[in-house]
Amino acid sequence: MSSQEFRIERDSMGEVKVPKSAYYGAQTQRAVENFPVSGITFPPRFIRALAIVKHAAATANQELGLLDGSIADVIRRAAQEVIDGKLDKEFVVDIFQTGSGTSTNMNVNEVIANRALELLGKERGSKGVHPNDHVNMGQSSNDAIPTAIHVSALEAVHKELLPALKQLHKALQDKAKEFDKIVKIGRTHLADATPIRLGQQFSGYARQIELSLERVQEAARGLEELALGGTAVGTGINVHPKFPPQTIKKISAMTGLNFREAANHFEAQAAKDAVVQVSGALKTLAVSFTKIANDLRWLSSGPRCGIGEIGLPDTQPGSSIMPGKVNPVMCESVLQVAAHVIGCDATITICGQAGNFELNVMMPIMTLRLLEAITFSASVAKAFTEKCVVGIEANQQHCEEMIEKSLAMVTALAPVIGYDAAAKIAKESFTTGKTVREVARAHKVLPDDKLDKILDPWRMTEPGIPEKE
Repeated sequence: MSSQEFRIERDSMGEVKVPKSAYYGAQTQRAVENFPVSGITFPPRFIRALAIVKHAAATANQELGLLDGSIADVIRRAAQEVIDGKLDKEFVVDIFQTGSGTSTNMNVNEVIANRALELLGKERGSKGVHPNDHVNMGQSSNDAIPTAIHVSALEAVHKELLPALKQLHKALQDKAKEFDKIVKIGRTHLADATPIRLGQQFSGYARQIELSLERVQEAARGLEELALGGTAVGTGINVHPKFPPQTIKKISAMTGLNFREAANHFEAQAAKDAVVQVSGALKTLAVSFTKIANDLRWLSSGPRCGIGEIGLPDTQPGSSIMPGKVNPVMCESVLQVAAHVIGCDATITICGQAGNFELNVMMPIMTLRLLEAITFSASVAKAFTEKCVVGIEANQQHCEEMIEKSLAMVTALAPVIGYDAAAKIAKESFTTGKTVREVARAHKVLPDDKLDKILDPWRMTEPGIPEKE
């Protein structure tokens, strides 16, 4: 950089050339030079959460008489610009950085400090508003970063994921009701089994999402505890005793969520078990997504040479070479997100094991993968609901035709004529190509009226033993 392109800033290690147009300062520039790894930075949602912490901390420190009101005011104004996303391009530190996230904490501190100086009519880097002494007052990276992880993740859960899952749950419930009168063949081991109603099948999918909602909500409660106030190692050195509860109260007000001070600051900083637990719930959701999406694409397969019991909405041409081909692309999108979320969980699990003594030192990548898992799951659930689930149609005639051909129909006869006799009918049906009903009628195993009652597919979808009815 030429002298016209940079300014000189100083930190505890000396002078650093910083781009003249940048709001960040010396420590951020050092981190940029030290970690040219991936080009991936902390997500904007996390930066917003960290700025909320700085905003709330400035107010609490002012109320406690620790921070001059004029400085607190410009810190809040600058932090609000970060919260609003107006300075997103200033957060430039690679995600693969110091394991505590200190570089990004200082990136935020410096941006807020320099923007605050500008609001006061002073030069960037002049330190009249100091990134450490003022913006970071009452904090350490070791408690501010874990706090921002919880704030950003809980916001993403409540504002993105839960609404998307509730929408998907309702759509599946609606389909369960719509399809309740349609009887089709069931399948176990990918082979024909006894009849089931299409609505019953969809009710299972709806329940999977309902249970995932409950799991995510329960796990997310652990994110309500914030590490703020523990500072360096959890002891609270250099922090006013009233700072944590006052700051956390303001964070709750700013987000509309119920945060509270950690019951034990040593656990809150040394371990990240709450994050691991949330990730586990997201992994379970990913497994549910996989089950549902795979079932739907198999049930819609064909449409003429596959199962073809349902039709998925046509969303886009499916082939660059085969005219008229349409693929289950929304299901495939879900499956890829599910695979990614499961991979995120593996990363988070390994990161959760890195709580060495008083600090976890894998927090940046843990944060990235947690927020990806939450936001990707939310986005794909919303798209899947709107572009696929609500438009699913049943092929009722095909469903009913397939039932009569199934050898599994013989299951209903077993309690009446015995397992071995029923097995003989099934074998003959298979070798001759006749239906179970046709073979049973030819052998006169039961009067026709009783046979038809026992082989009624609808009756087979509900509990009961035929000879007891």
